Amino acid sequence: MTELVRLQKYMSQAWICSRRKAEEYIEQGLVKVNWETASIWQSINPSNDKVELLDKIVEDQKNLVYYKINKPRGIVTTCAEHGDKNVIDIVDIKERVFPIWRLDKDTTWLLLLTNDGRLANFLMHPRYEHEKEYIVETFWPISDEQLDKMSKWVFILWKVTKKARIKKVASWKFHITITEGRNRQIRRMVEKVWSKVKKLKRIRIENIELWNLYEGEYKHLSKKEKDNLFLKLWIN
Repeated sequence: MTELVRLQKYMSQAWICSRRKAEEYIEQGLVKVNWETASIWQSINPSNDKVELLDKIVEDQKNLVYYKINKPRGIVTTCAEHGDKNVIDIVDIKERVFPIWRLDKDTTWLLLLTNDGRLANFLMHPRYEHEKEYIVETFWPISDEQLDKMSKWVFILWKVTKKARIKKVASWKFHITITEGRNRQIRRMVEKVWSKVKKLKRIRIENIELWNLYEGEYKHLSKKEKDNLFLKLWIN
């Protein structure tokens, strides 16, 4: 016999939101169990009952894993060739995970590893315009005019780039936040304003930040990080 679980606990275990937030959704009438509006004191049978939030099915995520890693320079995220190492080769994770986004071999990045295809599709889909923040170092000083040009638009890969947020840190260093993911996009943008990238490092994907992970280090996403990611997934 399957043990009954409080609805709030079930939603929290599914990494949709915290228990407190689940109670708010239930009180607002946004949660349904078996096509009927849920009540705050309700318990469910996870094996048989169908739970919906905003008309999307809530499923238990207990078999799924989520990591962030600081991808070292020289490591590839696609199939390794000619002796290259793949990012999966440098981690010791028992579950079969895959990286979200293909990344430049010569760049260090914040990268997410998971076995959750639903989250991967959500984060990689261009319609949601997920924010990605980078630190860029150039070979020579870059002017305010050049940065202003990049923040508005440049023409690469036969298309105009979307607006970007740029903050200058030094004459040769700046932060840039984009909502696109074209091939070598930032390197191409910098070249369009007659400069060249020396170092490129992604430090944030939406609410997930690199913080002080050294190159090659990886760790589980925290509950707060997962809660925020999955809340955005369900809202969208």
